[in-house]
Amino acid sequence: MHTYFLSEENSVNFLDSLSREYRLFLPEKQPGKRLACEFGVKTPVDDYCLKHSPAIKKEDFLFNEYRTIEPIKTFFSSPKEIVSASLDPHSNSAEEKIAIFGVKNCDLFSLKIQDYVFLEGVVKDPLYEKRRNNTLLISGDCTDFKEVCFCLALEIMPFAEADFDFNFSPLTAGFLVDVGSKRAEEIIKKNKHYFSPATNAQTAARDKKRQALMAKLNQHLSLHKIPSKDIIPDIVRSNLEADLWKESVLNCVECGGCNFICDTCHCFLLSDERLGKVNEKIRSWDACLYSNFARVAGGANPLKHRHQRLRNRYLKKFDFFPANIDLCACCGCGRCVEVCPAKIDIREILRKLSELDLAKKK
Repeated sequence: MHTYFLSEENSVNFLDSLSREYRLFLPEKQPGKRLACEFGVKTPVDDYCLKHSPAIKKEDFLFNEYRTIEPIKTFFSSPKEIVSASLDPHSNSAEEKIAIFGVKNCDLFSLKIQDYVFLEGVVKDPLYEKRRNNTLLISGDCTDFKEVCFCLALEIMPFAEADFDFNFSPLTAGFLVDVGSKRAEEIIKKNKHYFSPATNAQTAARDKKRQALMAKLNQHLSLHKIPSKDIIPDIVRSNLEADLWKESVLNCVECGGCNFICDTCHCFLLSDERLGKVNEKIRSWDACLYSNFARVAGGANPLKHRHQRLRNRYLKKFDFFPANIDLCACCGCGRCVEVCPAKIDIREILRKLSELDLAKKK
C-alpha cells in the first residue's frame, strides 16, 4: 500500500477533480442533540450528514471527526425500490459513479455483512453489485467520537487499514493518504501533481494521533463495561429466557428506527405493485421489531411478542453471523442508541447480559 501526503489546498483541488468524474458526497456539519451519558462524560454534540457537492470550494471542505448520521448502506440499497426486470429505463441509479468522502471504519466493516448477504449467496443482487462497483470509498480516521460510539469494544479500530479506495489521516497541514485499490492507484496517476511521498515523520505523527484517540475511547468504554467480543455470543445464547428482554422492550414503540439506521441490518420484503400498466416487484426494508416481521401464511407468528423480536435482533447479530462468517453483525457505531425514542441501549443490554452470566457462575 502506498502512502502520500496531500496538503489542505491540494485536498480541495483533488476532490474537485474527482467531482468531475464522480457524483461526490462530502460531510456537512449540523447541530446535534447531546445524549446524556450515565457516567457524566461530555462528548461532541454536532452531527455530520453527507451532501452532494457538484463543485468543491475551500470553504465547503470539511473533515468529519466521526461517522455521519446516515449509514453507508443507504448508497447501495433504498428503503423502497423497483427490483424487477422492467426497471425504469430512465433510472441510472445503479450505473451512476459515486464517490463518498468521510466514510469511517465502522461503515467499512458493515459492508462485510452487507456484501455477505447480497453478493455471497446463491445469486448475487445485481443492483447492489453495480452500486458497490461504481462507488469510490474515501475513508478517514476518526479524530473524536460520539457518546454512543463503541467500535473498539468489538475490536474495530477507529481508523481504516483495508477495504477502502483512499484513506485520509489528518495532520497539521494536510493529510496522509493511503491508496487501497487498483482503481485508486489509477486515479493517483492522473492527479500525481497534487501528491508527494509521505515521510517517516509524518507516518509517526499519524500513529501517535491514532494511539491517543484509542486511549481516550478505551477510557470512555471502560465505564460502560461492555463485555469482550469473544464472549458476547455465549452470553446472548445462555440468557434467552432472561427477564431482561421483557424489561428492555417495555417502552419500545416498534418504530423500526434501530433497524433502518443500523449499518448492518439488511432484512427486506418483496411485494408486487401495479405501476401504470406493469406489475413491478418492489423491495422494501423490513424491521425485526415490527409485529408482523416473522408472520407467515396462515397467520402463524413465531415472534409474536416484542421481547422475542428484540431478542431475535441480538441473536442475529451476535449468534448467527459469528457462527456463519466469524463476524458480529454490529460495527459499534451507536446509531441505534441515538435514534431510539425508548432509549434502548445496546451497550447496556450487553453489559447486563454479562452480569447475568457472571451471577450464574457464582
